[in-house]
Amino acid sequence: MGKELLLTLAVGALTAADLASNVTGSREDDWVSWAVFAVSAVALLGHRRRPLAAAVVTGAGSLTWTVLGHLGELLNLPAMVCLYYVAERGDRRRTLRVAVVAALLSGAAAVVAGQETGRPVPSPVLEMAIPLVPLLLGEVIRGRHELARRADQERARETARRVREERVRIARELHDVIAHTVTAMTVQAGVALEALDTRPELARTALRQVRASGREAVRELRTTVTILRDEPGGPGEPGTAGEPVAPAPRLEQLPELVGRAPLDVTLHHTPGDALPPVVELAAYRIVQEALTNVVKHSASRHAAVSVRTVAGGSLLVEVVDEGPSAPRPGTGFGLLGMRERAAAVGGSLEYGALPSGGFRVRATLPTRQEAR
Repeated sequence: MGKELLLTLAVGALTAADLASNVTGSREDDWVSWAVFAVSAVALLGHRRRPLAAAVVTGAGSLTWTVLGHLGELLNLPAMVCLYYVAERGDRRRTLRVAVVAALLSGAAAVVAGQETGRPVPSPVLEMAIPLVPLLLGEVIRGRHELARRADQERARETARRVREERVRIARELHDVIAHTVTAMTVQAGVALEALDTRPELARTALRQVRASGREAVRELRTTVTILRDEPGGPGEPGTAGEPVAPAPRLEQLPELVGRAPLDVTLHHTPGDALPPVVELAAYRIVQEALTNVVKHSASRHAAVSVRTVAGGSLLVEVVDEGPSAPRPGTGFGLLGMRERAAAVGGSLEYGALPSGGFRVRATLPTRQEAR
């Protein structure tokens, strides 16, 4: 309300001064003139909250002064202010309607005033253009405000999209690291528990594997967190247990991965040309998650892993088990995460049960620098 009052006082003072000046050829001010001024000043207070109503009242006052024969450059100032806010706080359709009505009334009032007073009538076209100026200015300002709001909304949507993508990426990384290792540890711990009394040496071997898997999980978690924080560790940066932070897994580490799996895994990996690191990481994680699913969902204790370059410059990653298996689609985040990993580098992923009773996961990934 403070801004409305200050603007009303400023505009009212200028209008009152012009009304009281009684320039040559103008009608002298009287009680009718000041009554019109009082009504216009009160209406001007609502120029922000009810601009259209304020414009109607102040416009009527300005037309009344014109018809009565008052001359002054600032007598139409209250109406001009209200017309500006009509456009600035409305929409284009309302601005157009108000512009047509205001232009016609302004031109007609000038003609009537000339006939009543006998003075030369200014160009009606010029008089009709006067109320269009504040409307045009208000429309320009409103357009700029709308563009700014749209830009803010676009930035907010883009920020929200990036946040969602980052949350999915973090969830996928943590799921792939933890699910695989914890699944292997659970299987080995079960073996140790069953063999503790009858085959203590086997139990000790299984527990050693649990310990090794736990250390590997901690190492991979630290590596993943370091990558997600965009703070890659250097040779001198200490990691867990005094070790340097390891780089992201690559395909050359597949033998270690299948060696830690509580399965009999046959690995067929034909090294080829150097691949983008994101492709190697995606392929490694897909193999890791597919083996985890075999352990969790399949009765088979054997799986075959194949990673090779095929015609057309693509990397084909396949993980097949012999089954039988429980239904997998929709049971967790593993298949979804593998599909997202493949799509993130510009590849694709297919999975499904085999006629023989097993289950196959097949990913096709780009091998060139076009990989995202």
